[in-house]
Amino acid sequence: MLSPFFNIILFTLGSLFADGPGADIVFAGDAMQHQAQIDAARRDDGMHDYSQCFSAVEAYIDAADYAVVNLETTIAGKPYTGYPCFSAPDSYLDALVDAGFDMMLTANNHTLDKRDKGLLRTIDCLDDRRVDHIGTYRNQQERDSVVPFVKVINGFRVAFLNYTYGTNGIKLTTPAKVDYIDRTLMRGDISAARSAGAELIAVCIHWGNEYELLPASSQRALADFLIDEGVDIIIGSHPHVIQPMEMRYNAQGRKVLLVYSLGNFISNMKTRDTRGGAMVKVSLKRDADGRAVVDKADYRLVFTVPPSDGGNFRLVPVEKYYDATWKSQCKAFEASAENIFIHHNVDVLRDTTSFPDKKMSPIDRFFLKTFGGLQK
Repeated sequence: MLSPFFNIILFTLGSLFADGPGADIVFAGDAMQHQAQIDAARRDDGMHDYSQCFSAVEAYIDAADYAVVNLETTIAGKPYTGYPCFSAPDSYLDALVDAGFDMMLTANNHTLDKRDKGLLRTIDCLDDRRVDHIGTYRNQQERDSVVPFVKVINGFRVAFLNYTYGTNGIKLTTPAKVDYIDRTLMRGDISAARSAGAELIAVCIHWGNEYELLPASSQRALADFLIDEGVDIIIGSHPHVIQPMEMRYNAQGRKVLLVYSLGNFISNMKTRDTRGGAMVKVSLKRDADGRAVVDKADYRLVFTVPPSDGGNFRLVPVEKYYDATWKSQCKAFEASAENIFIHHNVDVLRDTTSFPDKKMSPIDRFFLKTFGGLQK
């Protein structure tokens, strides 16, 4: 914890700059937990250890002012199961929190894999860890108290909304709620977010066709609807492969980031395009009139390295994976993703700066946000 004196110094320095610091939000794709991942994490004492899964990327996640991931598994307790009905150990959730994620998205097609009981236990686990989450709720009253979810991020009031196309045909049997894609519902939530004081609105949406590298017409149409309704950030999931990213403009000339799919964050999927995914960083700023706006966005590619010699699955940035065992698969994933992004992205480029190796100290983060870096 910083001393009161140091906090005063930081506040005083920051107040010298009229525009003030911006804010960065990192979004990650589908955090899966297949049976092979559960088995690899199991220790001799029966516990599950995921402590090394995200160590190579946690500095990047931690550097953001806020980080969001799609939790595409329930935390429903034993028996732990992978596809087709997911239930991951509690320690998997702990590892995601320890990696730096501040929000878990729970509206996806696997949220009812363990029926209402699994949905409710997942919410309990998230609440126990005091991690933000949206998309599923114990009942309508709870949803009414949570939605719209508005988070103050480094001075920016950002609303987050989360919807899914479906839940694999499984229906709710209790008062629990899942936020499904419904234009009337979404329009009302967006309006409520503005009324609640949100300066920017991010919609995280589970949509599209699995394994297709380009968005479906239904995704494009829904994206147009959301932009017309005043959304500032649209982040897609579900296809398990990356899809293009576009910096669009709304009718008022404001930037809108549209990401059709971030692909898999971590998984045991084995085809070329499902072995990895993207993380996108959205930078916010205030314009000359003090209004919060999306400034820019860039992305990083990550690759899931399967275990060897009794180890665990590991997530690595593609540019830092040198081991010969999976290098060809990593390069094939990277080349395919880059081919899509180069030909279809609009004003969203790859971040080619050095990938951070360690978490930043509070003073390093302050100087980065306020001055663009610490002068040596």
